[in-house]
Amino acid sequence: MHADPVAQIVLDLMIILVGAKLMGALAGLAKQPAVLGELLFGVVLGNLGLLGVHRFEPIATNDVIDALGRIGLLLLLFEVGLESTVGQMLKVGVRSLLVALVGVAVPFALGWGVGAILLPEASTFVHAFLGATLTATSVGITARVLKDLERSQTREARIILGAAVIDDVLGLVVLAVMSGVVTATAKGGRLSTGEIAVVIGKASGFLVGAIAVGVAVAGRLFRLAAKVPTSGVLLALGLSVCFGLSVAADKVGLAPLVGAFAAGLVLEDLHYRDFMARGEPSLHELIAPLVGFLAPVFFVLMGMHTDLRAFASAKVLALGGALTVVAIVGKLAAGTVAGKVDRWTVGLGMVPRGEVGLVFANIGQHLMLGGAPLVSSENYAAILVMVIGTTMITPPALRMSLRRP
Repeated sequence: MHADPVAQIVLDLMIILVGAKLMGALAGLAKQPAVLGELLFGVVLGNLGLLGVHRFEPIATNDVIDALGRIGLLLLLFEVGLESTVGQMLKVGVRSLLVALVGVAVPFALGWGVGAILLPEASTFVHAFLGATLTATSVGITARVLKDLERSQTREARIILGAAVIDDVLGLVVLAVMSGVVTATAKGGRLSTGEIAVVIGKASGFLVGAIAVGVAVAGRLFRLAAKVPTSGVLLALGLSVCFGLSVAADKVGLAPLVGAFAAGLVLEDLHYRDFMARGEPSLHELIAPLVGFLAPVFFVLMGMHTDLRAFASAKVLALGGALTVVAIVGKLAAGTVAGKVDRWTVGLGMVPRGEVGLVFANIGQHLMLGGAPLVSSENYAAILVMVIGTTMITPPALRMSLRRP
């Protein structure tokens, strides 16, 4: 009698979710973000084969579970976009923009340099992609610390949060450029400077265009949808916008994540106030359970792709340590242009890479160059060292900085 494949997938999902939530709770007790616990659970699950337990290995290669994790990633970026607004982006000011620009450019250059020095045999694309993984900021960790210490309304906090939003956009543009260059090279071509400028323009144009059209159309669309006398319309329409812009981004050669993020920025509370006026939850509240279900699947799978044997390599540890150092230095450099505020606090607040670094590394694993992944398993392990290091150091360091007299 053959086992039902659906039942097997359901069982695997149960294992992922229970383990992820338990490890996430333990991480919380250690005053660390839940994503670290989810990631570490995946690392444990994916390496039980070293102890002779091979039962869970098929999870890492299951196409259905992988698809669910990728949808979870889209929803996570959608949720991040929902937590910001176009108005907030326009109001963050020149100071936040400067912090973001330095916080992207310096880590990118330093990461590229580390790759060139420690991986001289690797291609320039590998070096550049290592730099790209250091660009964006996972601001959720910083926001939690600021909230816990009741400092989320300070000028430093506003600069950090504003710069982090711009960081996300710039990081996605960098990712789009890198993906375009690598894809063209893998097909036997190459992107000229002009073509790279086109990729940058395409990414920027898509974001600006999607946001502009969304702002103009979303309000009317949601007011019209509110007239439909049935439940679940707000969630269905919100997801449709998210998935629609994700597909549109893919069609113009960008990462679907760009579209999901843009969708979140567009859909402000104002657009669906008619739904809320009749007692329905906000779109953010409706999306949260879906993210809570699917995003851990993504992070557990990312952990499962980590081969602990790679950590026995001095080369991996050296690269991971070097990336961690320059990742911290690069964001501290961003704090130097924060103006007449506590620059040390601003720099520390920009340090954590968290899930954003993992997203970049995952995309690198799926970009093929010369028949091999752009990000090898060893380099992925080194990036994981950097992600864990920058994520764990931020809460205690930021607390100490904020409590200084």
